[in-house]
Amino acid sequence: MGDHKEQSLRVGAAVRRRRRALDLTLAVVAERSGLSVPFLSQVENDRARPSRGSLEKVADALRTTAVELLAAADPACTVDVVRAEPAGPAPAPQSRSLVRGHHQMQATEYTGDHEAGREFQHRNDQLLYVADGAVEIEAEGRAYRLGRGDSLYLTGGVRHRWRATVPETRVLVVAVAEHIAAVEDRP
Repeated sequence: MGDHKEQSLRVGAAVRRRRRALDLTLAVVAERSGLSVPFLSQVENDRARPSRGSLEKVADALRTTAVELLAAADPACTVDVVRAEPAGPAPAPQSRSLVRGHHQMQATEYTGDHEAGREFQHRNDQLLYVADGAVEIEAEGRAYRLGRGDSLYLTGGVRHRWRATVPETRVLVVAVAEHIAAVEDRP
């Protein structure tokens, strides 16, 4: 009932992301595609659905394909349920996405340990929340020990690594999506 399997796609956000990534105005895309600025604005704001021919014209103007724009499209629904994995014996270390699709937020659940020596540096902000167990996080030359219910916020660009210190640890990582330019790229 609340799960969405088949859903229509909103291509407007994908068009806008691609246009902005190329640093183009709506007027330039309109000129290249032969479509009007008001129509393109309506497409980007999901107030108009382009025909296949119009979508191909927009894709050509954005130096991509209609298939790639559709693949990057957002689902039309605003509610999506991701079900928990069935309970069983202690699983091997694993991760699973808690948000499906191409959205402005990403959330991942890590169960068990993972590559403790791997260093991360994300362009955008991130929140680590310990749902069960405990972790040790190194960030900016300092070590932080977090237990169940604790969280750590990292601004974009902070180098960090973490490891589980208790078996069956579960960590939720919530972040601004990488395709969203929340902060300028740092060298």
